[in-house]
Amino acid sequence: MRPASALDEHRLRGWLVAAAVTVLAALLRLPGLGRPHRLVFDETYYVKDAWTLLNLGYEAQWPTEPNPAFEAGDVDSYLTTPSYVVHPQVGKWVIAIGEKLMGVQDPVGWRISTAVAGILAVLLLTRIARRLFRSTALGALAGVLMAVDGLAIVHARTGLLDNILMLFVLAAFGALLLDRDRAAARLARATAPPLSPARFGPWLGWRPLRLLAGVLLGLGLGTKWSALWFVAAFGLLTVAWDASARYRAGIVHWWQATLLRDAGPAFVSLVPVAALTYVAGWASWFASSAGYHRQWAAEHPGEGVTWLPEALRSWLHYHQEMWTFHTGLSSSHDYAARAYTWLVQWRPTSFFYETPEPAQVACGSDRCSQAITSLGNPLIWWLGTLAILVATWWVIRRRDGVAAVALTGVAAGWLPWLFFPERTIFTFYAIVFLPYLILVLVHVVGRWLEHPSARRVSVVAGLLVLVLAVSAFFWPVWTAATVPFRFWQLHMWLPSWV
Repeated sequence: MRPASALDEHRLRGWLVAAAVTVLAALLRLPGLGRPHRLVFDETYYVKDAWTLLNLGYEAQWPTEPNPAFEAGDVDSYLTTPSYVVHPQVGKWVIAIGEKLMGVQDPVGWRISTAVAGILAVLLLTRIARRLFRSTALGALAGVLMAVDGLAIVHARTGLLDNILMLFVLAAFGALLLDRDRAAARLARATAPPLSPARFGPWLGWRPLRLLAGVLLGLGLGTKWSALWFVAAFGLLTVAWDASARYRAGIVHWWQATLLRDAGPAFVSLVPVAALTYVAGWASWFASSAGYHRQWAAEHPGEGVTWLPEALRSWLHYHQEMWTFHTGLSSSHDYAARAYTWLVQWRPTSFFYETPEPAQVACGSDRCSQAITSLGNPLIWWLGTLAILVATWWVIRRRDGVAAVALTGVAAGWLPWLFFPERTIFTFYAIVFLPYLILVLVHVVGRWLEHPSARRVSVVAGLLVLVLAVSAFFWPVWTAATVPFRFWQLHMWLPSWV
């Protein structure tokens, strides 16, 4: 055990490293955040929905072709007619906070909330990786990879929901990881000599961090329903951690004790808490009288779940319509991408592309380009894909628990989409499991360096330099910088990227 002074110094060093990595993330996300002064991709929905939420308490419709006027500063031309939207309100409320603080006439106000979410995610991942791997260096490596990845940078610079979803889910994972260590320490103290481990061991009580994880997962659900897979995956993961702790403590009936004393409280802490948080996220809809379908029950007496109060009947009917939309969405889109192609970034999503006139914007060429391409750093994703294969093998052959933990996040964010081959889906959804792909990659690197040599360290350092160089090369086409058209072409390494 380290002396107290050495332990404090170790913790301070960890926080200083995390702060430095977070500053790097901010430097890659905040400059030029208002570029372009245009609603980008699905910002056309979420930015304007957030503004009407802030002003009316529900998402409202706009006049025909409202974007040019909105971009020019005419932000109050919205109607009072409710709009049919298919995502819950929490993520849009987060965007609305930025609009309130920075002003909705400035594109920075549209995007500042997601930028802060992206910066916080880098800080969280750095700390999570340090705790998971027990290494400040590996924590820093994870944070740097997250800080420089293109998918993370693009999402942090656009007013979409997915970056907010990613942050809530990642924060829930961090809370559960911290809860794991605290619960294991309590169990170890309760069974340490001269005490002998009981047949079932003690009940560990209600755990605040696990309750916090339930709230965070509920906020994720209140942003996008795909957080539901993480509720299930993280619920199983936290119970598995309890089982492992009881086994290590020498408890005889460790798995029976886990089912009897841990699984029930874990379920209550996550599922009902997440559900209640999700319902609370609709507070402004319940408080309004004009939200979409808010009066459905009053207008359709005797229909729906009749024993529920009118407000809940209306809310449930609205959710049935949302479910029908999500399960039946199959319209064609130029940038739709099957889930099995996401890991290798086969078909990235173009959020924005424009050919500005050289007379208006000098780029040193007779033809210029501005692009926001939601493309991850190719080296991170390609190496991460190989790392997933290696880590899966380790789980099967070596029962590698750390690899299993990191793979759980990848599985929750990616595998469910494989079962919806006909639904219109996009590669940019992968942002939600990017932190866990990075954890898998860093774990493989860490295992490879367990027996360090000058050659191995040089290989890792060389690969990191290449990753940083690739990010520097792609940064202009992640951030709508004005570049010569030929320069943009040089970034389209695969035909499927165009």
